[in-house]
Amino acid sequence: KASDWLRKKGLASAAKKASRIAAEGAVGSYIHMGSRLGVIVELNCETDFVARGDAFKELLADVAMQIAANPSVSVVSVDDVDPEMLARERAIELGKEDLQSK
Repeated sequence: KASDWLRKKGLASAAKKASRIAAEGAVGSYIHMGSRLGVIVELNCETDFVARGDAFKELLADVAMQIAANPSVSVVSVDDVDPEMLARERAIELGKEDLQSK
């Protein structure tokens, strides 16, 4: 419940930025030793200046590695989404404080 509350509280201000278009970015990959597992990740940002930065490239590599390290990936396709989880996430999004006044 605490996690849900923090998401409602903290993401309320982030939702205002959601209309911005993240058209730039980069594609990164991670191949685990032995080539038995590979991950390809697309990470978007607002400007090409950010995408060329070392911090962004490091983040991209870290995200790819974290995805490879997580054996409990539950959704790969939109068709795989559990309806109960979708309803819960939708309730969190619609319950955000900045949407209550609309």
